Amino acid sequence: MSKPQVLQIGALSERFNQALAERYEVSALWQQADPQQFLKEQGAAFELVVSSARFGCSAEQLACLPNLRAICSFGVGYDPYPLELLRDRGIAISTTPDVLNDCVADLAMGLIIDTARQLAASDRFVRDGQWLTGNYPLTRKVSGKKLGIVGLGRIGQAIAQRAEGFAMPVRYHKRSEDLSSPYGYAADLQELARWADFLVVACPGGAATHHLINADVLAALGATGILVNIARGSVVDQAALVTALLDGALGGAGLDVFEAEPAVPEALFGLPNVVLLPHVGSGTHETRLQMEELVLANLQAFIDKGEMLTPL
Repeated sequence: MSKPQVLQIGALSERFNQALAERYEVSALWQQADPQQFLKEQGAAFELVVSSARFGCSAEQLACLPNLRAICSFGVGYDPYPLELLRDRGIAISTTPDVLNDCVADLAMGLIIDTARQLAASDRFVRDGQWLTGNYPLTRKVSGKKLGIVGLGRIGQAIAQRAEGFAMPVRYHKRSEDLSSPYGYAADLQELARWADFLVVACPGGAATHHLINADVLAALGATGILVNIARGSVVDQAALVTALLDGALGGAGLDVFEAEPAVPEALFGLPNVVLLPHVGSGTHETRLQMEELVLANLQAFIDKGEMLTPL
């Protein structure tokens, strides 16, 4: 019996690529000399696509996939997918929620602590031999400080739970109040920023949240406030953020995501109150394995039953 055909948009781990190839007849789009021409010529053969929150599947690509039935995506982000077009065509899409909540929430807390206490900068201070000439400047306390969370989905809730261990009062902002939440709701984002010592961005990306964190929100957070972004780079107006940090109008930033990854504004490189990470929120051996397994499980569930385990 022949294996089902699968179009894989972009490479994931070697382990995943091998597992996928063992189970299915895989066409690796990124390995084609002219990917778009390949889709124009061969796209009608594919009913199944595997991709990720990094690679997505563009409207132009979808136009070359007339028989596509399902997309299984690695990650929780869905902003690189034209969702309205997928709905109009009845194309199912799955992501990998829940399995990465803990690691992303852990990283958010790590960025809060690192940015406030300047752990990475202190490490560089020691390595550069500067401790021999004097002590490192005082930094800022974390425990007991006020935490604002933008978005209170699965990851936002996991961050709030961790903050409780640091005796941090928590408030959140989202489109509507979650009446089941024990945390305070702020309908106005600027009001939340003015209240918070730390503002963590944990909402989805996409057009609805593009530049949600703008110059006004950063100004409300203020010269002692710290912004942490583990969501999507598009949610923050990066130019306004750089300006606020360089001018001292914002107290600091811990960033795992950026607007044009992997490009990062070089103006931030020398700032001790800024921590820059290469989008590693879910980047642990344990979590990435679970994400890979869930992509494969979603794909096989759709083949077997026409339904995914974690549809978007």
